[in-house]
Amino acid sequence: MLRTVSSIAFLASDAQAARQAAARLVVLYGDEPPESADVIVALGGDGFMLQTLHRFMGSGTPIYGMNQGSVGFLMNESRDLGLRERLCAALENEIRPLEMIATDVEGHDHHALAINEVAIFRQSYQAARLRILIDGQPRLEELVCDGVMVATPTGSTAYNLSAQGPIIPMQAQLLALTPVSAFRPRRWRGALLANHQTVVIETLEPEKRPVNAVADHIEVKSVQTVTIRESITARSIILFDKDHSWDERILAEQFRY
Repeated sequence: MLRTVSSIAFLASDAQAARQAAARLVVLYGDEPPESADVIVALGGDGFMLQTLHRFMGSGTPIYGMNQGSVGFLMNESRDLGLRERLCAALENEIRPLEMIATDVEGHDHHALAINEVAIFRQSYQAARLRILIDGQPRLEELVCDGVMVATPTGSTAYNLSAQGPIIPMQAQLLALTPVSAFRPRRWRGALLANHQTVVIETLEPEKRPVNAVADHIEVKSVQTVTIRESITARSIILFDKDHSWDERILAEQFRY
């Protein structure tokens, strides 16, 4: 079903190419404030797209990315002409972020949302020692590693993929639990979890082996415990062209060699 797009808001990253593209598009299509637009068009790369998705989380306004950056996995091809028609016909995907509650060594809770992943990293030269619980049940009593992450389908092609984690189709109700440079158990490669499950990661030696927790671009230092679950309330809507849909990108990525 085609959507009606009467008004468009254009947001550009600081990159010169993105700002130049925005100037051209505003002349062609006008520019509505984001709060009242039918669609928000984000001009930049994947990083700027993530910022835009966070900024308008829960607004219900679809966001369409046009690639002006170096990666662009979340973006569509940049073309000036025919944009309104592309927006009307674009496929809609709902993104539900992860909720992170990171408790630091002083007992303070830090809340953040992550569209890509929540990651725990060692803070010093020493490897982290972690304990992993799923829905309250211990599943890994000790993981010695550089880090570990919980990734969404959206984030499965980002840092998760570089850490040899699985690629997850957008509509799959799964999360990837992926270690980074696991030393013990050396053969553990991670797990696929149902998206309704809650992951708790405990730091076993927080003073000797401090770790940080990162939810997309929000970092919390010296954490004791990190609780991660998919949000049941927050959501963003992302649009993709039919001829270059997210599902097609995911499938193609799995056959790269």
